[in-house]
Amino acid sequence: MLTMKGRTVFITGASAGIGKACAEAFASAGASLLLAARRADRLRALAAELATKHGIQCHCVELDVRQRTQVENTLGTLPAPWKEIDVLVNNAGLGRGMDKLQEGSPEEWEEMLDTNVKGLLFVTRAVVPGMVARGRGHVVNIGSLAGRELYPGGNVYCASKFAVKALTRGLKMDLLGTPVRVSTVDPGMVETEFSVVRFRGDKNRASSVYKGLKALTPEDIADAVLWVATRPLHVDVTEMVVLPTAQASATLNHREG
Repeated sequence: MLTMKGRTVFITGASAGIGKACAEAFASAGASLLLAARRADRLRALAAELATKHGIQCHCVELDVRQRTQVENTLGTLPAPWKEIDVLVNNAGLGRGMDKLQEGSPEEWEEMLDTNVKGLLFVTRAVVPGMVARGRGHVVNIGSLAGRELYPGGNVYCASKFAVKALTRGLKMDLLGTPVRVSTVDPGMVETEFSVVRFRGDKNRASSVYKGLKALTPEDIADAVLWVATRPLHVDVTEMVVLPTAQASATLNHREG
């Protein structure tokens, strides 16, 4: 098991859900945390809590991963102790709507593709050269079962997560011959703010997604991400799919009642 003590972990979308749970998991393992999100107030509160609870160092950056120049400027001007990132968790992402493609919103398409695909690219491009130069590092992308299987109404969101899968595999090929590892953790149904965001605050519709079954928690996925990151350096868990016991595929699940 690889220790996280003395290592710097950079997590995007860290203010809530899986990103927040990953911050808590890596903090408990002794890592120093570089946390990024758009909601700076939540981020600062989380950093203060984790620093007090675990005695670790935290540095927060308000960051919209969709903005390439902002990503480049923010990550290019980090204070010296935070420049050497050991683990990058590309977690920032979202879904919007479930309209049929011919009825969909181009604005929502752009938001998903800009965040889930271009944002991942911008952050990865800014971080990975340093990993290669230092001869160490690990990129963990948060994918989705939606990047492996399509479902009705998933069209553009699924396409964005299929892109994450392709980019993960492509990066692994590009880094072959270096010590830098590349992984994707692909969750099935996880109960977070994801569905609330997807349905623009409609909490009743969001809760119906998980009704009658025990979905995964953000902590379940954070546990998987930490496990992947702490394998011995010669081991690269390139793909991990994590489903609730009550889910067998993107469209097949068991609900009680």
